[in-house]
Amino acid sequence: MSDQGVTFPLSVKRVALETVVIHFAGDSGDGMQVMGMQLTQSCAALGNDVRTFSDFPAEIRAPAGTLPGVSGFQLSFSECHIHTPGDRYDVLVAMNPAALKVSLPGLVSGGILIVDDDKFVEKELQKAGFDTNPLDNAGQYRVIRLPMTTLTLKTLASFRLSRSAARKCKNMFALGVVYWLYHRPLKDPKAWIKERFKANQLIADANDKVLQAGYNYAITAELFAEHYTVKAAPLPKGVYRQVTGNQALVWGCLLAATQAKKTLLISGYPITPASDILQLLAQYSQFGIKTFQAEDEIAAIGAAIGAAFGGGLALTTTSGPGLDLKSEGLGLAVMAELPLVVVDVQRAGPSTGMPTKVEQSDLLAAMYGRHGECPLPVLAAASPGDCFNMIIEAFRLAIKYMTPVVLLSDAYLANSAEPWQIPSMADFPSLDCNPGKKETPFLPYKRDVNLSRPWVVPGTLGKAHRLGGLEKQHETGNISYDPDNHQLMVTMRAAKIAKISDAPSLERCGNAKGQVLVVGWGSTYGAIRTAVTQLQRQGYAISAVHLRCLNPLPEMLGELLKGFEQIQVVELNKGQLCQLLRARFLVDAKEINKVTGKPFNVSELKAQLENCFKVI
Repeated sequence: MSDQGVTFPLSVKRVALETVVIHFAGDSGDGMQVMGMQLTQSCAALGNDVRTFSDFPAEIRAPAGTLPGVSGFQLSFSECHIHTPGDRYDVLVAMNPAALKVSLPGLVSGGILIVDDDKFVEKELQKAGFDTNPLDNAGQYRVIRLPMTTLTLKTLASFRLSRSAARKCKNMFALGVVYWLYHRPLKDPKAWIKERFKANQLIADANDKVLQAGYNYAITAELFAEHYTVKAAPLPKGVYRQVTGNQALVWGCLLAATQAKKTLLISGYPITPASDILQLLAQYSQFGIKTFQAEDEIAAIGAAIGAAFGGGLALTTTSGPGLDLKSEGLGLAVMAELPLVVVDVQRAGPSTGMPTKVEQSDLLAAMYGRHGECPLPVLAAASPGDCFNMIIEAFRLAIKYMTPVVLLSDAYLANSAEPWQIPSMADFPSLDCNPGKKETPFLPYKRDVNLSRPWVVPGTLGKAHRLGGLEKQHETGNISYDPDNHQLMVTMRAAKIAKISDAPSLERCGNAKGQVLVVGWGSTYGAIRTAVTQLQRQGYAISAVHLRCLNPLPEMLGELLKGFEQIQVVELNKGQLCQLLRARFLVDAKEINKVTGKPFNVSELKAQLENCFKVI
């Protein structure tokens, strides 16, 4: 029998599932991210709601078969609306003993464990720290021991490939097995293989054949007694595509440049996990995008300042260590009141920290990490798709209020994927600048109703003006050391940021009053939303509020906080937003923190929130 291009024997029972979580794990060179993203694309194309989580080592190539070298990709797809990649997985595909050791604790009891049995030999077991073969004592799982390496080599025996090159195709064998198990047609991965390896037909044919071989083996070997299906989710009508946070941010930049009718310069220095943004934007020169890989982070923000001074859109991308180096340049942009955007894709710190792991520990650096009184707007994206909207908002605020803006993303958002509804350009306003009035003499620091100065392109007739880091005289822009003028200018720059009232507002889930209010920002959105919704269904008087603008904080937030007996602030740091809320609103906010380099699980967050009601 066959259905939607998927073949299955009559003896196999078909079972409909609501949600499935799959975890792929192997060496960093085993193609786990490729497997995961291909399955994600297929699930999204079939209409499932999808969430993913990539977890890979910082080392370019850790020693093969060792625990530090394990790369993982987790995918949840569902017929319902979901917001996280799942806590524990139904299926674990482990390509070697190290991958099994790192990932097995997340597999549910009775879950399916698919392994490359060829790798479970004494040498590989010792690398992973096993004294005996763990597969011999894994009765709580449904273990599928496949000689993937052997079967891959047999499949490619007629190909003119080295054994090393042939072995690299074994991830496609495992993917073929999973595609059959979960009723996914092979057309999407086959199309990807054809496009990805179009310059090498031999490699394309090899991967295609191994993918089909894994699919066929699942049928002929009768590996499974059940065959699973997941219906499409009831997503709003529209055109969707899979998107990661970094991809969404890039497309938001393209739309911002189009709406502003300006060229966009992106300047950056390679740094994980922000490098993709520069690399992806480099592909869109036809849209007037100019890319500049600078020699260091200081040069990168210097180029962005120059682009903004020249009347263009300016973006510089980095992560925590680079934000430190950009701090003096940001101070110059604040003093000169130039519009530019800094994207900080946060990672675990301090120092080099854990470059590929997630953390939200740059909030206070974004708020206060500059000398002098140097306020600027700070925004944060809540999901991969939300990165699109938030980068547009960042440019809009930068232009309207003539200020640099920091947009916070993180490693989780950057590399995770979700279905994203492609919007209409008509839904977004034009990004107009204030060129200043035609008056004599021209006053470069004469402010409009938003306290913003004009954005004047150098060389504009009759509007010559001076910019720099020295204090400016009110309206004229002349250098001034007058104490009263400095007091005035510092106050006005602060007031300009404080009076921003059209930044993205907070999002509330639940009633405006109750026993417990959960406050979050950034990538904690999915875990908070899911945990709070589950508790609400159980009858708890709990609500959640998620912030996308962290400076200035929304005006309504203070009144909302007063309506709850407890305030719990959920963050992937040691309580940075919690400190701000305590200081700003004089509330007894409590911290729920995590700094393991991994996002919150719904179950662990839900358990901590349930404990809050025991002390009320």
